[in-house]
Amino acid sequence: YDFNIKGELRHLDTKEPFVFNYYKNGHDQNHKRYEVLGHFITQYVYDLLQRVCMLQKVYIPIDATEDEPRSFFFMSENALTSSSCLIILLQDRGVFCAGQWGLKTIVNEGLRHGTQIPFIDRALQSHWEVIVLNTNDNSADLKTGKEGFSAMEEALTSTQAVSCTPRRSSSSPEEHTVYVWDHFISKSTAKDVAFIAHGYGGLVFVDLLLQRKWEVMSKVYSVAFIDSMHNIQHQTRNDPQVKEWIEKHCCEWVSNSKPLNKTVGFVLRVNCPTVSAGTEKYGLAPSCCLHAIFKYLKRMLRVK
Repeated sequence: YDFNIKGELRHLDTKEPFVFNYYKNGHDQNHKRYEVLGHFITQYVYDLLQRVCMLQKVYIPIDATEDEPRSFFFMSENALTSSSCLIILLQDRGVFCAGQWGLKTIVNEGLRHGTQIPFIDRALQSHWEVIVLNTNDNSADLKTGKEGFSAMEEALTSTQAVSCTPRRSSSSPEEHTVYVWDHFISKSTAKDVAFIAHGYGGLVFVDLLLQRKWEVMSKVYSVAFIDSMHNIQHQTRNDPQVKEWIEKHCCEWVSNSKPLNKTVGFVLRVNCPTVSAGTEKYGLAPSCCLHAIFKYLKRMLRVK
């Protein structure tokens, strides 16, 4: 398999899309084959982030010893020194790493829909800076050095004991985000910081907001949530300042049958303006509302 000129995954000989049920009655084999494909796609996207988007790979924790398993994230060259707007991309939780909105979407719909690259390109074209978090890279297999998710998968499915060790300062999406905030984002010269957070990433952002309340509220001018899993009532314990800040500075796009940007009402959930992503498919929501999100972020910047 390889990606064609349109960024779609196709078989090199048959030109057909990826077939999950390759082995008849062999679920474990098919799952393993898909896992291997996922590993290669992860490496491929990492390569695109560095070679095409010209992002730099930054290892954390910054005081790691030589033999310690490290995590990393990506950022544009002037992300910490430029005074222009800084965009932070916060992905959903799952078996995929930095630069991906969803592995399944990449396999079925292509790079344009499943990766964060169109968002990175759009930000860089606007002369903004970018930081791409790697919130799912939480543990390492000490024997093989595999990425965290495949090590965890093997730990669950293998009869052999797999030695998984959490990555210091990055053992969970929340810890990873707070660490990058403390050591990088908060120290950047950017006066205007915005987050684009998908799925569980929305919950992670609200966790960051609560842990670094005044810092985040003064440095972040806007947040675009996409199908966010955050819960204002539960997470904020009804902190009136946080609730008011979210209402003023955030907007959420949700998978819905309504046309793009049409208001969607939730009976039990009032926190910020909520509009349709223009698709009912969860995996396609980020790519469908890309232009609407950047229009919103630019408008919020003008208002500020």
